[in-house]
Amino acid sequence: MPQYYRTFDSLMNHAATITLYQPMLQAIAYNLLRCKADAEDIVQETFLKWLSAEKEKIGNTKAYLIKAVTNNCLNHLSALKRKKVEYLDSIHLPEFITKIKESSTANVDMDVYLAGAIKIIHQKLKPLERAVYLLKEVFDVDYDTLHKTLDKKKDHCRQLLVRAKKKLSEETAKIHFDIPLPASLLESFKKACQGDTDELINSLKRDIWFQPEKESLI
Repeated sequence: MPQYYRTFDSLMNHAATITLYQPMLQAIAYNLLRCKADAEDIVQETFLKWLSAEKEKIGNTKAYLIKAVTNNCLNHLSALKRKKVEYLDSIHLPEFITKIKESSTANVDMDVYLAGAIKIIHQKLKPLERAVYLLKEVFDVDYDTLHKTLDKKKDHCRQLLVRAKKKLSEETAKIHFDIPLPASLLESFKKACQGDTDELINSLKRDIWFQPEKESLI
């Protein structure tokens, strides 16, 4: 058989294989990634590697492609998680708070900066510490107002703020991404940055009520 016929047959076989398995592989990738664009990219990358692989060493093409797509998806998810950890490690909360105070919300990419910072605050601080820290450190609420709002003595609020700052200055690499961040906290924070603090205060107070805790003095 002439070489060009063999080449043509090979191309037809490759095209048939891609047509046959592409829908299944994209479904597998999407179920793992939950992102259509990423799933399509992973499947395309998998087929490109398969086309350059030595076919004689592949016993079962379907099994090979399924395993390859699955591994590529898991590697992609691991890479995304590493990027999240690196991003959170790069956040220095005092500098972030200063930026929020000194900048108009129109000049701050809230979705980029807030999500990471609020995630740290939500995980590392208890509800009462979180309330004092956000209201005092970010929005400059005075201690008289904190006393009336949170029903805590002013000295206690000062101690809670010191405790919160100490916790936030510690290592941030141990952030657990499986701990959910309430969307209400992020949204109410954005509104507070625009001048409407009522919703943020109510959200913080609900956290305190729903998660009662014994606060010891420092």
